[in-house]
Amino acid sequence: MNAVSPAVITARIDRLPSCRPLWGWVARISFGAFFEIYETALTSLLSPMLVRAGVFHSGRGGLFGLPDLASLAFATFAGLFLGAILFSSVSDRLGRRPIFTYSLIWYAAATVMMSVQHDALGVCLWRLIAAIGVGAEIVAVDAYLSEVMPKALRGRGFAISTAIQFSAVPLAGLLAALLAHKSLGGVEGWRLLLLVPVVGAALIWWVRMGLPESPRWLAEHGRGAEASVILERVERMVEHRTGRSLPPPEATSAGAPELREGAFNELFKGELGRRVLVLIAASCTATFAYFGFNNWLPTLLEARGVGLTKSLGYSALIAISFPLAPLMFSLFADRLERKWQIVLGAAITAVAGLAFVAQRAALGWIVCGLVISIAANLLSYGLHTYRSELFPTRLRGRAIGLVYSVDRLSAAFNSYMIGFLLVTFGVAGVLVGVTAAAAVSLIIIALFGPRTRGLTADGLEHLQLIAS
Repeated sequence: MNAVSPAVITARIDRLPSCRPLWGWVARISFGAFFEIYETALTSLLSPMLVRAGVFHSGRGGLFGLPDLASLAFATFAGLFLGAILFSSVSDRLGRRPIFTYSLIWYAAATVMMSVQHDALGVCLWRLIAAIGVGAEIVAVDAYLSEVMPKALRGRGFAISTAIQFSAVPLAGLLAALLAHKSLGGVEGWRLLLLVPVVGAALIWWVRMGLPESPRWLAEHGRGAEASVILERVERMVEHRTGRSLPPPEATSAGAPELREGAFNELFKGELGRRVLVLIAASCTATFAYFGFNNWLPTLLEARGVGLTKSLGYSALIAISFPLAPLMFSLFADRLERKWQIVLGAAITAVAGLAFVAQRAALGWIVCGLVISIAANLLSYGLHTYRSELFPTRLRGRAIGLVYSVDRLSAAFNSYMIGFLLVTFGVAGVLVGVTAAAAVSLIIIALFGPRTRGLTADGLEHLQLIAS
């Protein structure tokens, strides 16, 4: 086998210990995915401010006779769907790195346009366009992380990445609470809230300069020599810092996957097709639970009689858990089987969702909200890691893009469903829906999800999708 074959590159990556270059790659990549979380967090926080500004309508006064928050959420997730489905194949064919650059430019330009709109339709249209850039970005991020992290660090890598990304939630919450009733130089607070990530996108674009292409992607596309050069730099640094040589790479089997271009229709056949179906079903129901609570939290609190400032304040307090929870997950990310992490997150979300219904005071809302947020984050982080592990490198971008895009498309329509539940059955109806969705996701993964912990990227390609 060629010394720079995909299997050899994988073996060299898997022998790397935890080291500065790897975590540097994780950090630089994750700050780009920060914007997907900022976008979705902003969806719930922005709506009450837009209602106060007279741009949005609550209750049945919005577009289609539902709260305008439903249309904003629909636009966000529809854009994420389009970005993922349109550009996932680009990341498999042209590389992960080009997506990182151009998606940020797209996002920043569209967000500026959104900030100067004066009606609900304009705001929602530009939110949809901005989210297309974010959708393209997140697919490339998940693929890149799964390819550059050694098998023994893969779960921790995704957990740390999630912590960095989720730092967007308390930032958005804090900014929303500070800007809810303020303006600067005649610019309303909600418009300022949109301009913050534009500045951030420019900084992250600069930070990412010099980031290498995924070595596994290079090897899979006949550029193993380039991949080897990237890894040699990391290996020399590790050996210099530790003062000892790295262990030899694990022997590669003759049955390792051959270099070839992946065809999209492979994702609908045999074992890969079954994995796609399981992940789509589990992801769509988990997303309903996750965003059904987190995107609508300020609105749910206002429906319980909490004022705008307090509802945003409570939301900001709960949001503190978002970057902290994944750091806690990193302690067991590679010790506990991935599917059971997902099941645990879904189970706690379901129980805490029902408990939230019974609360009547601020302390109860905050405690239950924190538990739901932590559990839902475990569910979300677990699924992000899981879906990146179940597909071969040559198809990984398209597979993640397919699952992610269908997930986001369902989330777009779920936004209207949640709006309908709220105006028809109240807060209790929304939370019962969250609980039911979490329970369905739990059952799907528990019964049909394969095990993945500790397997190499090549070994994962041969997994059998059976109940474990």
